Amino acid sequence: MTASKSIGRPYKGQYPQLGARCYIDASAVIVGDIKIGDDSSIWPLVAARGDVNYIRIGARTNIQDGSVLHVTRTGPDDPHGYPLLIGDDVTVGHHCMLHGCIVGNRILVGMSAVVMDGAVIEDDVIIGAGSLVPPGKRLESGHLYVGSPVKKARPLSDEERAFLQKSAANYVYLKNEYLKETQG
Repeated sequence: MTASKSIGRPYKGQYPQLGARCYIDASAVIVGDIKIGDDSSIWPLVAARGDVNYIRIGARTNIQDGSVLHVTRTGPDDPHGYPLLIGDDVTVGHHCMLHGCIVGNRILVGMSAVVMDGAVIEDDVIIGAGSLVPPGKRLESGHLYVGSPVKKARPLSDEERAFLQKSAANYVYLKNEYLKETQG
């Protein structure tokens, strides 16, 4: 990912960096060591703090309204802490919490889901609305997970797999419409 411009607030001299054609809503708060890939979007009232560790967001990923992105600090017991890594073509639904986890490519995180420290979400996964992914849990590629804590419900259908890419593409289209409005 090539960072093309800075936006947001600095923390210890680190400004968030944006790839090409990103949309960041004016009400979103992004702070510190955050890099956002090309064609990604951060929607109203998102809070993202790359202060005590870093956040990386891939290309064509959308973080929807009211979501919180954060990390876990490094320390004597864990010299790396838990950064937040989000892949390409990810849709993070409204009011989600992603904290110090790894989210692969082509993921749908349902509304109000919580993903905790050290969790790993492999590629091509749907996490149902309101689900809780506990610390350190690994979700296998190609499945739907639901519940609190999450349990593997079933394999994804071909239509659901195709929807993951389609959802990301729909948000690229929408953010382009918003960019037209804000750029004149």
